[in-house]
Amino acid sequence: MQYSFQGKSVLVSGAASGIGAATARLLAANGLQVVASDIDADAVQQLVDAITAAGGSSVAHVGDVSRPETAQSAVDCALKHFGSLQLAFNNAGIGETPRPLADMAPDEWQRIIDINLGGVMHAMHAQIPAMLAAGGGAIVNMSSILGLVGNPGAPAYVAAKHGVTGLTRSAALAYAARGVRINSIHPGYVDTAILANLDAQRRAALVGQHAIGRLGRAEEIAHAAAFLLSDGASFMAGSGLVVDGGYTAA
Repeated sequence: MQYSFQGKSVLVSGAASGIGAATARLLAANGLQVVASDIDADAVQQLVDAITAAGGSSVAHVGDVSRPETAQSAVDCALKHFGSLQLAFNNAGIGETPRPLADMAPDEWQRIIDINLGGVMHAMHAQIPAMLAAGGGAIVNMSSILGLVGNPGAPAYVAAKHGVTGLTRSAALAYAARGVRINSIHPGYVDTAILANLDAQRRAALVGQHAIGRLGRAEEIAHAAAFLLSDGASFMAGSGLVVDGGYTAA
């Protein structure tokens, strides 16, 4: 699938691996100038080098999304290198060690909230003014199927992703009429490095929760994100695009 993005720039967080890397590559291949941001400096530079070698345009940015200054420096990076910022995919996040709420340490709770929810808030806080200055834009926030349903072993992750869903809707209502479309994406379980350590039994159980009979692929989520960023989704604001192989259909 081809998208028309010529002359625009995009900021992708959590870009060093998995869905973020797949999305950064896809967007660059479709003409976008990509700020690839991640906390892993070596890995994100390797991604940028690969994009550049393939004929794309990309620069690396390093930072911790839980810190407000990282969000602003990422936007500043886009403005410095590309002159403006029209698009963003706020993808960075972390998982959670499975356990019920009463067994969770308060500092673990706070870390997951700070990265998965606070990171999205900080990102939009910095991105929206730049997009308004550019005449409009689009933002895609990474939520999850667990931003729609519960899970007994992931209380902080579920709370954070539900927060992303609500934050996306609220921000969309505030800025849609001003030319900034904001939507969220809700993947099912995707076959990336975060699932690499699952034993065969747990992996089979996860597969069985998806009606399509397999886990998702990072490239499939990348195409969904690219669609939401594209003019093909120009009538979508405050929406949550579910890409979950049937997980939430039951």
